[in-house]
This record gives sequence, structure tokens and C-alpha cells, in this order.
Amino acid sequence: MKITVITGTEVQGCTYQLKEAFLSELRQGNEIKEFYLPRDNPHFCRGCKLCFDQHEDKCPHAAHVRPIWNAIVDSDLIVWAYPVYVMRAPGHVKALLDHFGCHWMPHRPDSKMFSKTVAIITQSIGAPNNGAQADVATSMTWLGVPRVKKIGFGLIDGTIWEELKPKRRENFIKKTKAFARSFKNLKPAKMSLVGKTIFAVCRKMQQNQLKKTAKPSADAQYWLDQGWIKAR
Repeated sequence: MKITVITGTEVQGCTYQLKEAFLSELRQGNEIKEFYLPRDNPHFCRGCKLCFDQHEDKCPHAAHVRPIWNAIVDSDLIVWAYPVYVMRAPGHVKALLDHFGCHWMPHRPDSKMFSKTVAIITQSIGAPNNGAQADVATSMTWLGVPRVKKIGFGLIDGTIWEELKPKRRENFIKKTKAFARSFKNLKPAKMSLVGKTIFAVCRKMQQNQLKKTAKPSADAQYWLDQGWIKAR
């Protein structure tokens, strides 16, 4: 199994400990690639639209973004591990997701994403994890990923791993490892009804748009090349 891990902080604190506990159950016999944010993508999307109008390789940040995207597409399991900042995902996580916008289903989705599995691991001092998890889960759904599983922790005692009560640390590790074991012997996911519906709507949109233009857009040409829509 190929696994890509994106950790939304460079600090080797609580998120790092949970991520390592998760991977400890999956390292043997699997190929793992890890990225850390913001180190591996220090850029915010500039809104230049070159990825939409031309190609994602035209993005001024392609040298950072493309290796991460290529690893994701090549993986069976995609793991996102990050802390909760003011009830949402950290800005550098959102910055990376923004760079993937051209691969959303209304634009140029990669069919390899239609069988992927995503695991989301988050922690906060006590705030709900749901909103922060939704930031990534929503993006994954629109990229075509059919299976997204989540686990979140409220630390309560503080933000420093070593200062948490030993029993709580042990409980977090135990639950994270059990979560990881659910991904062993992973089989490709099947496209969900939600995913099929989004894809069908987007296909109709691209087909209709093609009728209105003399030259196909980059998105429409991609859909034509995939055989998902028909030329006029």
C-alpha cells in the first residue's frame, strides 16, 4: 500500500505524536511519503488562474505543489494530520488545498482519485474538531475521493504533549493506533452516490459550456480527452 502523509505543522508536538502513533501500525510493508506544512509548500495561491486557464504546471508554485499532488494521486491512502486553529484547519493547510482547485470535479478531476481513501487526524485544546476536519473533507469530496474517515481529540490538559496526563496520552495513542488498524488490508473505495451525482452535474455543465464556445476551454478539452463528453 502506498501512503501519503501531510502534516499541517512542523512542530513535533501533539499532532506529531498522534501521526507517529498512526504510522507505527502501518510502516511495515507499506511505502510512505511524508510532507510537512508550511515547509513543503510555503506559498499561498496568488489567484492568477493559470492552473485553470492553461495547466497546473503553469502555477508559479508548481515546484512545491506538484510533488505533493503527484504523491497523492499515486497513493492508496492519504493522511492529513493537523492541529485545530480557531476551530478551523491551519492557514497553510488551506493554502495547499487552494492549489488543488483545478483538480476539483467541475474542472479537471483525476479519475484515480475516485477510488482513494482519506484519513483525517486532528487535535485541539478543547474546541470542536468538526469544522477543521470539514475544511479538508469537503475538498477531498470535490476532488472525487469517496471514502473519508476522521478522528479528533480534545486535549483539555494543555497544548504540550509531555504536560498531558500520562493516562490521557496513553488513551490518545491507543485510539489512534486502533484507527490506523482499520486501514490495514485496504481495498479501493467505490465512488459514492454523492460523488457520482457531482460528477454527472459537472459533466452536464462541461457539455453545455462546450456548445457555447468556438474553442474548448482547458477544462472542456480535458473532459474531451478523457472521453467524458462529446465534441460538438
